[in-house]
Amino acid sequence: MKKFLAAVLCALFALVPLAACGQGEGGLTRVRVNEVTHSVFYAPMYAADALGYFAEEGIEIELTNGGGADNVMAAVLSGNADIGFCGPEAALYVLIGGSDNVPTVFGQLTKRDGSFLVSRVDEKESFDWAESLQGKEILAGRKGGVPAMTFEKILNEHGLYDGQNVFMNYDINFDYMTAAFESGTADYCTMFEPVASEYEKAGKGYVVAAVGEASGEVPYTCYIARENYIAENEELIEGFLRAVMRGIAYVNGSGSEEAAGLLLPYFDGTELSSVQASLDSYKAVDAWQEDMTMTEAAFGRLQDIIENAGELEKRADFSALVDTSYSSAVYAALQS
Repeated sequence: MKKFLAAVLCALFALVPLAACGQGEGGLTRVRVNEVTHSVFYAPMYAADALGYFAEEGIEIELTNGGGADNVMAAVLSGNADIGFCGPEAALYVLIGGSDNVPTVFGQLTKRDGSFLVSRVDEKESFDWAESLQGKEILAGRKGGVPAMTFEKILNEHGLYDGQNVFMNYDINFDYMTAAFESGTADYCTMFEPVASEYEKAGKGYVVAAVGEASGEVPYTCYIARENYIAENEELIEGFLRAVMRGIAYVNGSGSEEAAGLLLPYFDGTELSSVQASLDSYKAVDAWQEDMTMTEAAFGRLQDIIENAGELEKRADFSALVDTSYSSAVYAALQS
């Protein structure tokens, strides 16, 4: 946790403050959203943009890629982003660190890990967590990050422990894991979609397991903003959530081929078939939180995962970090 906070502070001081959200095209309010990475895992948000749901709420989103939760948190704290989109652990670490400037989690998009385990050998039919990974080296993210900690929890549940009978390689930056794996590092690598499908299609590896299926539900990727930003922009926050909820309903209710065609412009250089396969994969594991409301039980499971990894100094109260009032009200109104 201390390493995470140090990384946030370093990134924070390196940022040059930008103006707060301003006017976009056509009188829309521009909202700067800094996302932890770019993936089909977040399809409902891109669908909401493509279908004009944000515009209908008077919003124009400006997406930037933070390349890690620490960078997203630094952008939010500095005012360089209005809304951060990353794992809630980023805000949890700030809260536990004693800061008086803790961002609030106001909505949850994904409810499980969105990565897939890729092997160098074709073992789709024979893969077994306990047996296949014995003595193997795995790239699963940075130490202290939820992807790596979730993966570690799965390993432990199958009798595998880092440094004893399996080896977790934490040395590679999240954005460079796939390249490192392709160059010969490790026996397995976790990849998000559409990278996993593209990688397999190119004959470079084989998807053998869905990490989210093995880990169960956990609040994986959420929307975070400073408390004063939320208080000053309550209608905007509700409109933002309403647009994304409609995006979730569209993706879940539409054929993957149709949705893939809509989303393709958001994934330059990716084939339509890969986006479609990615959507099928995420639908199969029930990836998205329909009502965008985090539960206290899910928050507890997240803390269990972090605690298991030895990265949690103390547990936090749900109400100190999460505000479910906006998502609950918006979802109820959409259902009426």
